[in-house]
Amino acid sequence: MIYILYDIVLLCSGLFLIPYFVWKSFRKGKVRKGIRERFGFYSKDKLAKIQGRETIWIHSVSVGETRAAVPLIRALRQEYPEACLLVTTVTETGQDAAGKIKEADLCLYFPFDLFWVVRRALAAIKPKAIIIVETEIWPNLVRLASDVGIPLVLVNGRLSDRSFPRYKAGKFFVQQILDKFSAFCMQSELDGQRVQWIGALREKVTITGNLKFDSKTITYTQEDTDRIREELKIPQGMPVWVAGSTHEGEEEDLIRVYIRLLKDWPDLILILVPRHPNRCGSVGDMIRSHGFSYSLRSQGGLEIKPGANGKVFLVDTMGEMFKMYSLADIVFVGGSLVPVGGHNILEASMVKKAVVFGPFMNNFKHISKLLQKANAGICVQDKEELFHCLDKLLRSPELRQSLGNNGFHLLEKNKGATEKTLNVLKTILRS
Repeated sequence: MIYILYDIVLLCSGLFLIPYFVWKSFRKGKVRKGIRERFGFYSKDKLAKIQGRETIWIHSVSVGETRAAVPLIRALRQEYPEACLLVTTVTETGQDAAGKIKEADLCLYFPFDLFWVVRRALAAIKPKAIIIVETEIWPNLVRLASDVGIPLVLVNGRLSDRSFPRYKAGKFFVQQILDKFSAFCMQSELDGQRVQWIGALREKVTITGNLKFDSKTITYTQEDTDRIREELKIPQGMPVWVAGSTHEGEEEDLIRVYIRLLKDWPDLILILVPRHPNRCGSVGDMIRSHGFSYSLRSQGGLEIKPGANGKVFLVDTMGEMFKMYSLADIVFVGGSLVPVGGHNILEASMVKKAVVFGPFMNNFKHISKLLQKANAGICVQDKEELFHCLDKLLRSPELRQSLGNNGFHLLEKNKGATEKTLNVLKTILRS
């Protein structure tokens, strides 16, 4: 009865949401790219990659989850070289990130969670197992997969402060869904307790740690950074502040902080990387409203005009975050000055950079506490604290280096989630 009600609600929502989605996709010129796959229709070329092979389906909603899954996907490729590794995502940015994973055989858009769509997708893909990254729990996918004996495993699982009360409020329904999972690989003890509180059986829960700690460390030599500076036309010796994964309502605060910093640091370059590149038009308008010009990454490198007020480089391309971080003297990770929940602050630590973030880190609560405890990152409460923090870091190269090194050492110390998760998956796949 619960699932019937869920389908009715989903269908009623779909009467409005699906036409909107089709219109939005058509306006962007990407109808053929994703619509058919979201309804469970796949091209013959893509299905040919699946035929005759055991398929392991990994689902990650967007960029962050997809990047977190990379170490596990690499381990699965090593362990099961003949298997077809399928990665699905919900967002277009996630699909772009998935397409860059060389170990993945196939990338598709995740089907709408309507029962006939999911049934069609399962019949076409015929997965040996479904691995869901973090907390993407879709009732019809879980129910229908379980009904035909496909094991489901939640990996890198977490329940944030914001999502946990919602799951707890719907515990009666949620528990029925969780019963159909074979295993839960959770990031922390708290996440493990929370998933049990909403209905997961204790014997199915394993604390594996966070896969993000196992991301491949990217090493940039001085020659690498010199080459990137030359490519982006950023002069040697000029300090660089990179604000990555920023959101609406956040960029304007960052520009106001930048204006204040320019009084003592007139050569400071701000590299602004919005989380969603399609927002760069409105972000650019906001930058101009404060009297700044800016350069777009898609048009090449930074153009420094004589007498210009500030030097803002707006990144409207995908897949260049590490390149930008490699140039930074200081990194600020967005989605944290506004109540979004934050983004992956470990990416800055991977390249040994001082990282600063705001108070809204619900999605990375455990990691942010670890970084602060290890003196590897700084949490600021608002733009006023951010200004004073950045000014202090600009004045102290030694402090910046210490923060970056501490973050890198923290990464090395906490590796191992991939191996623990793989051990759980091997047990499930053997059975």
